[in-house]
Amino acid sequence: MSTAPVSHRRASTLRGASLPKWSPWAIAVGSVAVAAGIGLGAGLDSKVQWGLIAAILFVLGTYAIAARVEGRRQAKDRVATSLVWVCFIVAVVPLASLIWETVKRGVKVFDVYFLTHSMGVVADTQPGGGIYHAIIGTLEQVAIATLIAVPIGVLTAIYLVEYGRGKLAKAVTFFVDVMTGIPSIVAGLFILSFWILILDMGYSGFAGSLALSILMMPVVVRSTEEMLKLVPNELREASLALGIPKWRTILKVVLPTSIGGITTGVMLAVARITGETAPVLLLVWGTSVINDNPFSDPQASLPLYIYQQYANSAGSGAAYDRAWAAALALIAFVMILNLAARGIARWKAPKTGR
Repeated sequence: MSTAPVSHRRASTLRGASLPKWSPWAIAVGSVAVAAGIGLGAGLDSKVQWGLIAAILFVLGTYAIAARVEGRRQAKDRVATSLVWVCFIVAVVPLASLIWETVKRGVKVFDVYFLTHSMGVVADTQPGGGIYHAIIGTLEQVAIATLIAVPIGVLTAIYLVEYGRGKLAKAVTFFVDVMTGIPSIVAGLFILSFWILILDMGYSGFAGSLALSILMMPVVVRSTEEMLKLVPNELREASLALGIPKWRTILKVVLPTSIGGITTGVMLAVARITGETAPVLLLVWGTSVINDNPFSDPQASLPLYIYQQYANSAGSGAAYDRAWAAALALIAFVMILNLAARGIARWKAPKTGR
């Protein structure tokens, strides 16, 4: 009769004290309140400073309270979790602020008229006009760059993963790494000197596409290479064991298995070049009228349009509003590309039977 309470007592002693589930929220609220008091008392006007103080207090407060209640070992675990949350918030807040500011300022003139008209008969200081000519230029330039970079990038990645051995593969890998860090202005200068100054081909949307393709290739190579490496070797070996040639194994087994990741990588590369301004400024120049031919004469694009409108706005006026509306259109364009990539990746993903 006396052993039951003893065993129950021993079992209960193995469970250390623990903080309730709502304790992180309480610590966070307290940290924000204390940070606000410190900010007001110290005369800090920036809410960013308040947020940094609150983040530091949250981490320190979590460790102090957890160490007192749960012990130092559990406190270290909670501090690590707190740091993850703080880093997540630090990463999300600027992104959310950027999107909010762009939407708030861009919706002033963002309408059907803005999307379907150009700046051909409207001065930069006057209201009206739109981005139709810039949308056409961006779509054509990005599409041409994609047509150039994706086949070269995917085939290069296939060579490195499936065939690459020896010094040539090492040299290709080295140059891909170097190209990954090339500034966009350097790519623009290279095409300017070769395509325009040496070959005398003139400023055009195609010249800008050549520079954008240089920036796009290493991203496609790296992303495709990583996706191909994730394909299990057992699939390759099974196909080869059936007598299927290696090229057909790559075409029918390896690529379909990794097509989802490859598509996502290509869309990331497209998003990488869509907002580039320096190559377009050097090679395309820009125009206020519609130019459907990317192989002749200057052509507009959304990044260049944003730059030109903001440069002519002096921080206010109709050009300032058009710059923000064009930035909103550019963000929406990139978001649509990413949604399309997810849809294609899900559609093309290999189906597994039950």
